[in-house]
Amino acid sequence: MAILIQFAIGLVFGIGLIVSGMSNPAKVLNFLDVGGIPAGTWDASLAFVMAGAVAVTFVGFSRVLKRARPVFAERFYVPTRKDIDSRIIAGPAIFGIGWGLAGFCPGPALTALGFGSASAFIFVAAMCAGMVLARFIAQLPPSTRFVMPSDPLET
Repeated sequence: MAILIQFAIGLVFGIGLIVSGMSNPAKVLNFLDVGGIPAGTWDASLAFVMAGAVAVTFVGFSRVLKRARPVFAERFYVPTRKDIDSRIIAGPAIFGIGWGLAGFCPGPALTALGFGSASAFIFVAAMCAGMVLARFIAQLPPSTRFVMPSDPLET
């Protein structure tokens, strides 16, 4: 039964991505084109989508984290580290660059796969390759990979 509920939640999420236009890279790139060239292509509608997502997440997290445990897991998996290291800086930077270049982020890219979009297939393949590469680099000894001097991973 749990798997059916999780599937339904994912389906609603995917439909929301399609209806909002988040699975259309042209719409996303127009949202990111604030004052860019050609001028006048900025589409602010995704700001409302993001504001709605932030509001739902804020309410949801504040209510869910008051529970003793999640519905479909034994415990909550929340970050405990509070320091900022090179991975916290580099990861979002790479994510943002990829989003700006391709017009996809992971959820909408997976949704766009259902439309048979060639660009979505290329993006998802590159995303998976990046995940494999990141895991490989994380497993290397600190002396063989780039580590900032103040990085806790160095010790």
